[in-house]
Amino acid sequence: MTSIVIVGGFYGDEGKGKIVSYLAMKDNPAIAVRGGVGPNAGHTIEHKGKTYKVRMLPSAFLNPTTRLLVGPGVVISQDVLLKEINEFGVQDRTFVDYQCGIIEESHRVADSKGRLKESIGSTGTGTGPANADRAMRTLKLAKDVDSLALYLDDIPNAVNFALEREEKVMVEGTQGTFLSLWHGTYPYVTSKDVTASAICADIGLGPKNVDEVMVVFKSYVTRVGEGPLKNELSQETAGLKGWKETGTVTGRTRRAADFDFDLAKRAVMLNSATQIALTKLDVIYPECAHMQSFSDLSSPAKYFVKNIEEQLKVPVTLIGTGADADDVIDRRKEL
Repeated sequence: MTSIVIVGGFYGDEGKGKIVSYLAMKDNPAIAVRGGVGPNAGHTIEHKGKTYKVRMLPSAFLNPTTRLLVGPGVVISQDVLLKEINEFGVQDRTFVDYQCGIIEESHRVADSKGRLKESIGSTGTGTGPANADRAMRTLKLAKDVDSLALYLDDIPNAVNFALEREEKVMVEGTQGTFLSLWHGTYPYVTSKDVTASAICADIGLGPKNVDEVMVVFKSYVTRVGEGPLKNELSQETAGLKGWKETGTVTGRTRRAADFDFDLAKRAVMLNSATQIALTKLDVIYPECAHMQSFSDLSSPAKYFVKNIEEQLKVPVTLIGTGADADDVIDRRKEL
C-alpha cells in the first residue's frame, strides 16, 4: 500500500499511538503526517522499556528515517511542539504547515474554566477556543511565529509529492470517531470532525489518493470526561477487570464498558474502514500476552476476534497483545 489513514473507532484512547509506532517500524513509511485536533490528544507508546507520551508529533517518530509532518488543519501549541522536537531529537525531519493555527495563552485560559471545563470536560489545552477563533478568521498562523520558522513547509504538497513518487505515507488521526463534532455525542465532543475524511482534509489528501483506512478499536470501550457511555461499568468493576486507565493528557480516570458492536459498526461505516486494528486483547485474555501468532491465541480469544470480523465485515489485520509497540500479531499477509 502507498497511503494508509489510521483513526480511532470509539472515544479515543484506543491505542492508535501503539499501532502507528508498530507500522512505522514495520513498513518504513517515508512520511508520517498528523491530522486531527491539537495537543488535547495524547498518544502513549512503550518500546524496549521506555514510555513516550506524544501530543503534537506523529507517533511514528521511533522510525529514524520517517519524516514527521503536521497538517494545516491542526492547531499547535508551539511550546509542546518544540519540547517534543527536542526531546525526541527530530529537529532535522519535523515540519508543520504554514497554515497551522497557533494556540495562545488566552485560549488556554478560556478552555480551563466555565462551561467548557465544567460541563463538557475540556482538557484545558486551549484547543477548542483556538479552533473557534480559526472559524472566526482571527487565529494566528504558524507562518507568523518566528520560533517555528525552521520547521515550516507546504504539507499538502509534501504528502502528494511523496505519493507521486510511490513512497509510503502514513496518516495519523486523533481522538475517536464518537468525539467528532459532527458524528459524536454532541455536545460532549471535540472541536472538529475527526473521522477519516476530515483527517485527510486536514493534511490536503484527496479521497482518490487513499488506499487503506484502518480503524483502531480497543478490546473494550473507554472514555475520558463527560458524555454518554452505554453499559458503563462501575469503577470498582472496571478495576477488578484490569480496565482502569488514565488519560494521557489530563491524567483523568477513564470510564469503561464492554466492546460495543453497534458503535463499532457505525465507526466502520463513517470511516469506510478497510482494516481493523484491535488493541489490548491481552487485557481481556491475559493468557495471550505478548503473543505474535494468531494460531497461538486461546480459543476464546480467537472467537472474540472472529466475532468482530463477522459482525463488522472487515478483517482484523493487527492485534495488540501487550504494552510494547512490538507486541502485535500481524495478519496482513494471511488475510
